[in-house]
Amino acid sequence: MKRIKTVLLLSTLLSGSLFAEYQSNISEITNDIKERMVQGNSWQKGCPVALSDLRYLTMDYLNFNGQYQQGEMIVHADVADEVVEIFEHLYTMNYAIHKMELVSNYGGNDWQSIEADNTSAFNCRPVTGKKKKWSKHAYGKAIDINPIANPYISRSGHISHKASEQYRNRKHKDIYNLSDRALLMANDPATELFKSYGWKWGGDWNTIKDYQHFVKK
Repeated sequence: MKRIKTVLLLSTLLSGSLFAEYQSNISEITNDIKERMVQGNSWQKGCPVALSDLRYLTMDYLNFNGQYQQGEMIVHADVADEVVEIFEHLYTMNYAIHKMELVSNYGGNDWQSIEADNTSAFNCRPVTGKKKKWSKHAYGKAIDINPIANPYISRSGHISHKASEQYRNRKHKDIYNLSDRALLMANDPATELFKSYGWKWGGDWNTIKDYQHFVKK
């Protein structure tokens, strides 16, 4: 714990940021949010989860420039409280996030959301490469974090997003640099934090690696 606090203090000083009290909110899906989801192709009739079972979250986060701002995310009601707690811990440990927007802002297009390095959760879509099986994202029980620094690497070793190639070799170069600390390693505090809440990490998978991906069964 002492080491983590030291890293927090040093990274805060180096980033020039001043700690601000964490703010968050959990709400049901309002008509306005529903409209955004439908128009943004992230939810439609036939999805495996009803809107009444989802929750809209607003949460503060630290961005790569050392500034605090508010993000948004949609998750399943069953995990809403703990997701807010997890992101509060990420906030206080100075884990930086590039951006946090609804996938609806990208037309429900997972590719475009990843290209924007967007941290997100709910998206009514199938498992990558399996059109007949719903992804855990379609239930609001999966979160992708800083996807450029934490790419999906296929069984053959292919990485789809060019900006992620520099992160193929998993190694921190400067832990006091906020964007470098976005990279998730097996023993990093952020990775261990999710696991402590019972979330599984795609970086532990054997045949493929999905370093951005955390899922709750």
